[in-house]
Amino acid sequence: MALLEIDNLSVHYGAIHAIKSVSVRVEQGQIVTLIGSNGAGKTTTLRAVSGMVRPTGGRVLYQGRPLAGLPAHKIVRMGISQAPEGRGVFANLTVRENLGLGAYIRKDHAAVAQDMDKALSIFPRLRERLGQMAGTLSGGEQQMLAIARALLARPRLLLLDEPSLGLAPQMVQLIFRIIREINQSGTTILLVEQNAHMALQVAHHAVVLEVGQSTLSGPAADLAASDEVRKAYLGHG
Repeated sequence: MALLEIDNLSVHYGAIHAIKSVSVRVEQGQIVTLIGSNGAGKTTTLRAVSGMVRPTGGRVLYQGRPLAGLPAHKIVRMGISQAPEGRGVFANLTVRENLGLGAYIRKDHAAVAQDMDKALSIFPRLRERLGQMAGTLSGGEQQMLAIARALLARPRLLLLDEPSLGLAPQMVQLIFRIIREINQSGTTILLVEQNAHMALQVAHHAVVLEVGQSTLSGPAADLAASDEVRKAYLGHG
């Protein structure tokens, strides 16, 4: 049984049919990436998994259990957390307070302190800035904070939405190295990423979305080598 199974997913925003038919399987321990142009439905797919939008058709199963209709906080309790597009940090709270919000559903205070320490060892730059207001961090540091905050919910499945958006190339390399590390330490990841080249390097499996439909799917290395994907998303034929 896949950890997450999205089967023939459909989502409407009012009269707009944002997703028509998306199917994705995420096996335990994998990084699976969704690639596609802007407006293809990648972020909406993540929002349907995390309970932020309600599907109008198809199924989303997590460990075999349907997620449809569950509120977002219940989905977090089940083991899914998201670092949203645009980072979504609380600018007027300190780094420490932002991290604490990631663990808001947890009562195991000693384990939370351990996980906080673990997150800060993955992101040493945040440790130096614990007392700083999150709004004063650089874009890359805010991205680190968003990912670290999501990890404090202790997810089995981490949803990452455009983690490299607006970051300098050097910071992009660092964020992707950290994504790989998080996965190697046991967290399964569903990654939405505009930078298809980096996404295909880090992922085990990839799904191409076009106009609200999943059109191609397979091992990331195979998709990276496919002429069709190279022409459309990697900028060379």
